[in-house]
Amino acid sequence: MTIDMKHVFTTLGIDVNQINPGISTGSNFITGSGAAIESFSPVDGASIAKIGTAQAVEYNQVMQTALEAFDKWKMVPAPRRGEVVRQIGDELRKCKNELGMLVSYEMGKSYQEGLGEVQEMIDICDFAVGLSRQLYGLTMHSERPFHRMYEQWHPLGVVGVITAFNFPVAVWSWNTALAWVCGNVTIWKPSEKTPLCSLACQRITARVFERNQVPEGVSCIINGDYKVGEWLTSDKRVPLISATGSVRMGKIVGTAVAQRLGRSLLELGGNNAIIVTEHANLNLAIRGVLFGAVGTAGQRCTTTRRVIIHESIYDDFKQRLTHAYSQLNIGNPLDTAMHVGPLIDKQAVNTYLQAIEKAKSEGAAFVVDGGVLEGDTYSSGCYVKPCIAEVKNNYEIVQSETFAPILYLIKYHSIEEAIAIQNDVPQGLSSAIFTNHLMEAEKFLSAQGSDCGIANVNIGTSGAEIGGAFGGEKETGGGRESGSDAWKQYMRRQTNTINYGSSLPLAQGIEFAF
Repeated sequence: MTIDMKHVFTTLGIDVNQINPGISTGSNFITGSGAAIESFSPVDGASIAKIGTAQAVEYNQVMQTALEAFDKWKMVPAPRRGEVVRQIGDELRKCKNELGMLVSYEMGKSYQEGLGEVQEMIDICDFAVGLSRQLYGLTMHSERPFHRMYEQWHPLGVVGVITAFNFPVAVWSWNTALAWVCGNVTIWKPSEKTPLCSLACQRITARVFERNQVPEGVSCIINGDYKVGEWLTSDKRVPLISATGSVRMGKIVGTAVAQRLGRSLLELGGNNAIIVTEHANLNLAIRGVLFGAVGTAGQRCTTTRRVIIHESIYDDFKQRLTHAYSQLNIGNPLDTAMHVGPLIDKQAVNTYLQAIEKAKSEGAAFVVDGGVLEGDTYSSGCYVKPCIAEVKNNYEIVQSETFAPILYLIKYHSIEEAIAIQNDVPQGLSSAIFTNHLMEAEKFLSAQGSDCGIANVNIGTSGAEIGGAFGGEKETGGGRESGSDAWKQYMRRQTNTINYGSSLPLAQGIEFAF
């Protein structure tokens, strides 16, 4: 597949021949006064462009613009806000191929996965349009005569969105589409590893906002390093921080926001397992494990990192899985014949290699060896081999999340033991079981089953849909984004009582003589 990246950049409104502005308050793009960051493609190692970054003065300018925009945007009727988001979805449909290519080239995931990520953006826009007419409160009967009670929801204000490199556009859209229809404005701090994706999203959004005369400042981006994140998390003007990233990062963000009694929506690491029982359809299980383990080169928070296999089928399943790994094509992710692309950068490669050595030192037996691929096709130095190791769940390396295609196999005897192994890690994002046995499936989904925010039967750990709330428990942070009633996290609840009588009775029958 031949990709014309110049056409991609032109379509998305990006000029890579100059230092691109890395700050935007909507249609207004600014080159920050901070040191530029450079975007490198892990596909071929090429330098794509330099991006301007913010200093404190620009940050405060953006914040002031966002606050002024909020005063106007919150007064726009919610269905009208939804109409603007609907148009953003249509604009994304027009440039889906180009944005998907940029995601693939700058981040390194396969082109098909890049297209899927843009489709998630389109889907959340569609979801948010319907939501804009369903921001429901409750009414309830008062114990006092001639009184009425109800609850309603109001926007919070400025929502800070901090995203990771592995989903450089979708996670931003999950937050912004809901935040915008709820009446909030957003300031986005994207990963410094994928800054061009943020500029592309902002330019697409700006076209729609300009047509609809949306106030400057409803959608803002600030490219930069960790300092931008620190400014956001410590800023009392930002009532909600939605942060996606590692557990280490989430603990820092959560602590900083809690100190000022703000709100955090944290989507952090996963250490996800698939249980394969003796009653499983092994053909389905192999496919589920394979994509879950090697999709996005193992750089998803929902990546399958552990497979817990019943002892009676362990050897057979291991042999089938090993054979499936031998058929994987590793290479340029823009080539649709490739299954696995590169890791994001050489730092990620080093982490991958260190994890392999750590696993070996603890006693892991590798049945599919790892390593770094060499040659002209892999000139960026970011391509690695997906590998498989037999381990015990209590190994230190197995208890942590390595953002790379390393899969651990674990043997079990009873379903109770399998569930205990599945739950015996600090993280609690996604989980799955492959079984055709109803009682096993129901036990896995019950209160004595998986302790994760996502629990699937006969599908893998990756591939969440927009309709369901996405997030996890324990060190995964407890946040929920995307569908269901996740919109409530972007709003504040207000209880109202109206007295339409001529007296003033008190609740609980209290008498106050005056």
